[in-house]
Amino acid sequence: MSLNFSLIIPVYNRPNEIEELLESLTKQDFSTDFEVLIIEDGSSDKSDLVVEKYKNQLDLKYFFKENSGAGASRNFGMQKATGNYFIILDSDVIVPEQYLFEVKKALESKFTDAFGGPDAAHSSFTSLQKAINYSMTSVLTTGGIRGKKQAVGKFQPRSFNLGLSKKAFKKTQGFSKMKNGEDIDLTFRLWENDCETQLIEKAFVYHKRRSTIPQFFKQTYGFGTARPILNKKYPSTAKPTYWFPSLFIIGIGISIILAFFGYNQLLYFYGFYFALIFLDSLVQNTNLYVAFLSVFTTLTQFLGYGLGFLESKFIQKK
Repeated sequence: MSLNFSLIIPVYNRPNEIEELLESLTKQDFSTDFEVLIIEDGSSDKSDLVVEKYKNQLDLKYFFKENSGAGASRNFGMQKATGNYFIILDSDVIVPEQYLFEVKKALESKFTDAFGGPDAAHSSFTSLQKAINYSMTSVLTTGGIRGKKQAVGKFQPRSFNLGLSKKAFKKTQGFSKMKNGEDIDLTFRLWENDCETQLIEKAFVYHKRRSTIPQFFKQTYGFGTARPILNKKYPSTAKPTYWFPSLFIIGIGISIILAFFGYNQLLYFYGFYFALIFLDSLVQNTNLYVAFLSVFTTLTQFLGYGLGFLESKFIQKK
């Protein structure tokens, strides 16, 4: 089939991010026409003037709508798009110049109704952005589920870098109303509708994640609360490994208590693990400060996800 790409980008109060993203799209090494739809989700700090700057360089369409969340904004964009294959991007990504070429190449080689791509840290990112990227993508922290080769099983695309055919959108009706985990929910419904997914490893984006440590905690906490809901909705997808962050955090508390009574073995285990995180991040980022921050972002990630999981599992009433 002939592929006609429509890029769907929801945005909320982040015109500076949109400018960086649109600038990167003007540099695509890609000869086929594509359209870009910016969906302004009820922002008070709008991106319309930024979009106007790029209308002579890109096939751009701008829509302003009432605030309804990213999932509904993505659905809105796909309903307005004219292409037959939608590419969903977060507003805080920068797209490498070969991105669309690699997507098209992969889909022409092996067509699937959905795909996901990895995220990476650009050399211009701050130390905290690089540390957060490490914690979100390292095999030592997430097991490589966000696009590493080591990931096992069927690939679950994430909404910051996700492709969806028009046919699959019609089958699934796109994203659900879930506030967190809506991309995983979509993946499960794709599989239920016999739509195959794949990882396109070379279709990576630079994911800026303009987060502070508290914001990163809030984000991972949201991820944690979504998982028990998804497990209940799709029982066959539940895995014991989803308990790991919660057990990890509980274990830290137990290790500290045991240390007061002279039993330091468990505390040594955690010390070894975080030393390993430091060394692995140092090798990957070649920066001592980023490696140091990676220890804290990894702890924040486990704490946020683990506590969110426990609250959703045992406290929140769904």
